[in-house]
Parts: sequence; C-alpha cells; structure tokens
Amino acid sequence: MPSSVAARTIGGSRRRAAAGVLFATALTLALAGLAPAAAAQGAAVGGSLISYRPDFFTAQNPNNALDMVNRLPGFSLDTGDSVRGFEGAAGNVLIDSQRPSSKSDTLDQILQRIPASKVERIDVIRGGAPGIDMQGKTVIANVILKKGGAARGLLAVSNYTLNDRRDFLGVRAEASGAWGDRSWEGAIRGGAGPDDGVSKGRSQIIFADGRPTEVALLDSKGLDLNGSATGSFETPLLGGRLRVNGRLYQEKFKEPELDRIIAPTPEIQTFGYVQKTTDTEVGGRFTRAFGPSTNLELVGLHTTRDRDTDSLSDISGSASDFFAKEQSSETILRGVLKRRFGQTISVEAGAEGADNKLDSRTRFTIDAVAQVLPAANVEVEEKRTEVFAKATWRPSAKWTVDGALRYESSDISSAGDVVLSKSLQFAKPRLAVTWAPIASTQFRLRFERSIGQLDFNDFVASSNLTSSVGITVGNPDLNPQQAWVSEAAIEQQLWKGASLLLTGRHQKLTDVVDRGPVFASDGTVFDRPTNIGEGTEDDLILDFTLPFDQLGWHGAMIKGEVMRRWSAVTDPTTGEKREISGLHPNDWNVTFSQDLPREKLSLGVDVFGGFRRNYYRFNLIETFKLQTYVRPYIEWKPTQAWSLRMELPLVTAPQVRLRDTFEIFPGPRSAGGRPDIQDRQFHFPHGIYLRVLKNFG
Repeated sequence: MPSSVAARTIGGSRRRAAAGVLFATALTLALAGLAPAAAAQGAAVGGSLISYRPDFFTAQNPNNALDMVNRLPGFSLDTGDSVRGFEGAAGNVLIDSQRPSSKSDTLDQILQRIPASKVERIDVIRGGAPGIDMQGKTVIANVILKKGGAARGLLAVSNYTLNDRRDFLGVRAEASGAWGDRSWEGAIRGGAGPDDGVSKGRSQIIFADGRPTEVALLDSKGLDLNGSATGSFETPLLGGRLRVNGRLYQEKFKEPELDRIIAPTPEIQTFGYVQKTTDTEVGGRFTRAFGPSTNLELVGLHTTRDRDTDSLSDISGSASDFFAKEQSSETILRGVLKRRFGQTISVEAGAEGADNKLDSRTRFTIDAVAQVLPAANVEVEEKRTEVFAKATWRPSAKWTVDGALRYESSDISSAGDVVLSKSLQFAKPRLAVTWAPIASTQFRLRFERSIGQLDFNDFVASSNLTSSVGITVGNPDLNPQQAWVSEAAIEQQLWKGASLLLTGRHQKLTDVVDRGPVFASDGTVFDRPTNIGEGTEDDLILDFTLPFDQLGWHGAMIKGEVMRRWSAVTDPTTGEKREISGLHPNDWNVTFSQDLPREKLSLGVDVFGGFRRNYYRFNLIETFKLQTYVRPYIEWKPTQAWSLRMELPLVTAPQVRLRDTFEIFPGPRSAGGRPDIQDRQFHFPHGIYLRVLKNFG
C-alpha cells in the first residue's frame, strides 16, 4: 500500500473512532436519562467511591477475593506490568489501601489466596480520592480485610484431561492466620499444563519461484512444569508495622516438534525447545503513622532470575543449536511520605532507586560449527532513580483533581560484545480530572507523559528455529518508548449493579520500539528490536456489566470488554506507513454467569475473542491469528467448606485453533520480489478440567 493511501486509511480510522466515541457517549447519556441512579444491594455510594459489602456477592458464594473482584460492576482486573522498578509495575487493586510489596507474585494469585470470609468490603474508587495512591490508574479497587481472625487454610487438587490421553495434575495448599497483632500466610503450588497453542497441525510452503509446494504434517506437544512457594509475616515494629515476604518459583517448559514432509519429497524434520527458569524474591515494607494525617512507607525488594534456553533443529541432516544462559537481578529501595489536609486534600512525595543487572551468554552452532551473533555475550547494568510528588484535591462532591510529577534518571552501561554507556532523563507529569454531575454519571479526563521501561529481554539474543523467524539478536542500545497520553472516559451506572464505561485514548509516541535489521561481522543480516522513530496509537474501549435481576432473570449477568486499536509508524525497511508490530487491532471478552443460590450452583461461559497480530521484520511479515476461545463452567458448593468445579476449555474450538503465516522475501522487503508463503496451522484437542477445593477454618 502506498504511504499516501495508508495515511488516508489511518486518518479515516481516527475519524471513525471519534465518531464512535460521540455516538456511544450520546447512547450512554440517553440510557442515563432512562435509568434512575440506584445502588446495588450490598453497595454504598459516596462521591467517587462505591463500597461493595459481602452481601453483594452472596448469590455467587465466592471462594476468595479474586472471585469477588471479577464480579465488580464496571471493573476489569489489571495485574500490572512486568517492568523494572516498583512505581511503574502497579496493578489496579490495593489491599487495605496499600499495593502488595511483592513484584514477582502476581496480583491475581495474591487475591486468590485471600479467603472471601476475610474480606470486609471492596471499595471501587473512580477518578481519585484523598489518601489513595491511584498508581496512575483512573479506577482502583481497594480490598479491605477483616482484622484478626482464626487460622484458615485451603487445599485444592485439579486435573486437566485432554482427549489425546494426556493428563495434567495441579495441587495448591494455602494457610494464613494471626495471633494478637501479628499475622502470617504461606502457600505452595505445583503442577503441569499444556501449551494450548500447538498440537497436531499442517504446514505448507508456497515458493515464489514455482517450485512444488512443500506440505508437512506437524506434531508438537508443549509441556509446562512449575512450582512455587510464597510466605509472609507481619508484625508491629518501632511504632509501625513491618511486613516481610519471600517467593521461590521454578519452571521447566519443553516443546518438541516433529514435522513429517509428505510432498514433494518425503522427509522428517525434528525440533526441540527447552527452557528452565528459577526466580527468587525477598522483600519487606515498613509503614508508620505520625499522627492522624501523616504516614511513612518504606519498601525494599531483591529479585533474581536464572534462565537457560536451548533450541535445536535437525533439517535434512543439518543440526542447529541455539543456547542462551541469562542471569539477572533487581534491587529496589523506595520511600514515600504521605500527608492529608482534612478530607479534601492529600499529598505525597518520595523517591525510588533501582539497580538492575543482566549477564547473558549465547551460542549458535550449525553442524557443531560456531556462528557469529551480534551482541551474543553482554553484561548490562541500569542504575535508575526516580523522585515524585503527587496530590489529590476534592473541592466538592462532584469534582476530583489528581496530579503528579515524576522525574526519572537512569545510567545504562554494557560490557562484553557491546561496550556502551549512556544516561537518560525524563520528566513525567500527570493530571486527571473527574466530574460527577449526578451520582450515577461520571466523566474522566487524563493527560500524562508515560515512559516505557526497557525490556532486558530485548538486550539479548533469542531463537525460534521451528519457524521462519530463526535467530533474533539483542540490542543493548535501545531507548525507552515515550508517549504523551490523552484520555477521556464516561461511566454510567444504570440499574442495580449495571454499568457502561466508554474510554477513548490517544497516544503520541516517540522512540517506538519495533523491529529492524543488523549486520554481523561476516555480513549475515539478523532481525533485532530497535527504535524506529515516531508513531501514534488510538484506543476505543467499552466495558459493560449487565445483571438481569431488574428484568426478572435473577442471578444472570453479562460482563465484558471490547477494545479497538489503531496504530501507525513508519517502517524502517520500506519507509511506508504500517501498524506497530505485535499490537492487536481488536480484543474482546465476554462472560455470562448464572448464580443459583438455592441449588448452591454457579454456572456460565467465558468467551475470549480471537485476535490477530503482525510482526514486520526486515525480510518477512508474520501474521499470527488465534481463534475465539470458549470455556463453559459449572461450580457446586454443597457447603461453605467444599467446592467442586468443572470447565470445558476449547469446547467449540474450530478445526484450526492457531494460524501462523510468514511472507518470506528473498532479501529486504524494500528490494521487492515475490515472497515465499509459509503457513502453519494447529488445532488443539478438547478436554475437561476438574477441581476439588476444601477450605479449613
């Protein structure tokens, strides 16, 4: 597509997005006029905060806090970003007004370990509230726990059986308790799982030069073995409270593949992929109040990761072997001082320091002969500091203003095959304004500058020998992607427990991290991540929660999210406009649930929409498509202590579950020439998942 045509197409997409926002806003306001403001049973409304007490969730009979959070009207769980540092990795759930002090322990797993019986209420805060750090989010859920209590425990055993005669067992054990003003908790879990993207399949390569099409039958079975142990202890100390936590995680993933070429010439090709990972984390958080309106928080964390990756192939008697060994660590120290001025103003200021290290060693051989790889062996270190000040002002019950200014400075150095050092500094302002003209309607505006975190995985080489991607080399000389973000949202509370949320977002990007070519010393060309200049991304998001109790269908609810993305960058190879590599133009998911409290049943179906993403490398275009995923479920809770759950993953899976297509050009895409087309298609077997759960205490 010529650049001018692409530009007009992208411009038209933006106009359609703007028209969609206006139409949906008008529709929402019309619904607002039809539906009276009403709080759901078990919910209390107050300004920008809605509190949901346990009786709001009675019909569902939840097992844990995660079940409760997933039922909140107009709320979608964000578990946070996997980035370096503490400030930018936050999710959108607080526990007792504080974010969890662990980074490697995911937010959904933390919520899953909190028994529903321990939850006093969940406050959903929209736009901001004095004394609450919104973590850069416009909506936060704050899980408030009951104090004290007896020891509690849980034991769960699950099995996932596939119709290709594979079984995957899982075990989870958790316990928590308190004595006096001290508390503790611990959990262990382990099990196995499949890679549900591959199984048996079919591949064909259509050659541009007219050679006979190559057809192959594929057989690939991924197996993931993992286990973790977590623990924490909290106690009074020096007039405040100290919480210490630790985590150990180990994983082994392997995915062998056998390709049986049936045309034009029969041949057997074999591939192997094995990755072993060990993660550790130790950390702590100290909090202390200095009077009724001033609080101090100190956080310290140290994490490590050891990872070995081995990728092999044997094609026509030629053996290739890519091996990478990575050792990384992160140490974080953070301090925040918070102060409230009455009920309308709160401020906080603090600083954070982080030291990140990565030592990577890679080798690539063909028939035992070492090959040259750019940036094969590197040692990277980043020392980053950030200072910040935040303030929340609530001048009236209808208005909330939340502002922040952060300043980030980092020094990055690299040794080994790539020797460099550089310093980066960024100011990151943020302003969010919320207006609630009536209790059931809220408008939100946000404007901020965001700085992406450099991914250390982009600094080192990786491989995919089973496809045409092959070897991707590292690039330690990346700059973080920057964005000026403008966002507008309208949320409408409809009838009891029902809500619509429409969000429009525009991002003006610089130093976009995408793909580009690099030349080895012997002239070989490889793909690598690189900064490709400026770009844009526009998002339109609709969240909806629609219970049907008001219509006489008690216990039934539909909840979901639909997102449409438009993006544009200039391709570094062709100079033409295209979308950003790896982004999904469309994402959507819908859940229907039916609670039957008299029968002690909950049933429903989760639908995860299919998606497409493209990767634009210097010599090929990869198009990855995943089909829609449907998962019916039913859960029976005969007593408060027992729960039995059954799921049918991929119950409506089509014959082709995953499709990966490669357009492989004879050289750089800018040189022209007709590409070869490689098309890999996989389906996945049907199965049944069963879980038995027993609560204690």
